[in-house]
Amino acid sequence: MSVKLIEASMNRCYWCSNDPVYIYYHDHEWGVPVHDDRHLFEMLILEGAQAGLSWITILRKRDAYREAFCNFEVTTVAAFTEQDVNRLMQNEGIVRNRLKISAAIQNARCVLALLAEGKTLNEFLWCFVDHQPIVNQGLAHHEIPTQTDQSVAMSRALKKRGFKFVGPTICYAFMQAVGMVNDHEPSCFLYVGPSKL
Repeated sequence: MSVKLIEASMNRCYWCSNDPVYIYYHDHEWGVPVHDDRHLFEMLILEGAQAGLSWITILRKRDAYREAFCNFEVTTVAAFTEQDVNRLMQNEGIVRNRLKISAAIQNARCVLALLAEGKTLNEFLWCFVDHQPIVNQGLAHHEIPTQTDQSVAMSRALKKRGFKFVGPTICYAFMQAVGMVNDHEPSCFLYVGPSKL
């Protein structure tokens, strides 16, 4: 990952350390609305992989994930077999957890089922926020929720369709990551009020 910093001295959200990878992610991705199906699928898989681990661990493995999962091309990942699972279990660049690897493949198949119904992943996921980002105004880091009614509803709908590793907390982190929710703190240079979106 090519890392280009804006300014190290800028005020950022409390969780953003001085790690260049984290700073780049915070400044260029977190809270930015995403509507590309491939990118949405990537973030859904990465958020599931993060369960029980730190997000910086996943960010540092992101390039390896992209290589291992064929740049998150849904059709390709959906065609993975048990042999692919075994191969991925030997890949030191990713989280070698059989359940998480199998979930990524299952989730790709679930996305294909959505597409077969004429729905994009973008349309399906963004409906939980009425296709508009939610901007939480003025929340300090200890006030930011770990799940909301919307993330609970998303989790239920995804599980009903067979998706794995999509609990309400994972869904909320996903919503923050893809800009369905903007949780930048008031002290952060990227904070915007509701009227600005």
